[in-house]
Amino acid sequence: MTDLFSPEWMQTFGQQWNAEPELSDALAKIHFNSAIGYGFENDPQPIGVLIVENGRVVTAGKYEGQPLNWDLRASREHWQQWIAKGLNMMGLSMAYMSRKLQFQVGDYTAMVKDPRMAGPFIKSFSVMSRV
Repeated sequence: MTDLFSPEWMQTFGQQWNAEPELSDALAKIHFNSAIGYGFENDPQPIGVLIVENGRVVTAGKYEGQPLNWDLRASREHWQQWIAKGLNMMGLSMAYMSRKLQFQVGDYTAMVKDPRMAGPFIKSFSVMSRV
C-alpha cells in the first residue's frame, strides 16, 4: 500500500478526483480553483498537495511550500478511518467541532454553508478510499 499523502498516493487521488463527476464536474460548475494541502495534525506543514483548476486536479504530489487555500490536518488514525468508512455531513461537523479534522488554512464555515462546495468536499473522502 502506498503511504498516505505520498507523491504516488496524491497522484492516484488526483486521478480518482478527476474521474468522479460528483467531485470534478460539480466543482467545475462553480469555477473552483484551489491549492489543497493534506497532512497530519502535529506536522509543521502538509505532506501532499492538490492544485485544482476549474474543479479538476492539474497537479498532485509533494507539498513544496506552495501557497494554500486549504490545509487539512488530522491524525493518521482519523484519516484512515474516514478513508475506510467515508464521511457524511454529521460526521464532518463532529470531526470539525472535536478538532479531529483541523482546517489550518481555509474557511470551514463558509464551505459547509455552501452546498455547491460541501457536497463535493464530503465526496472527496469517498474518492480517497479508491486510492
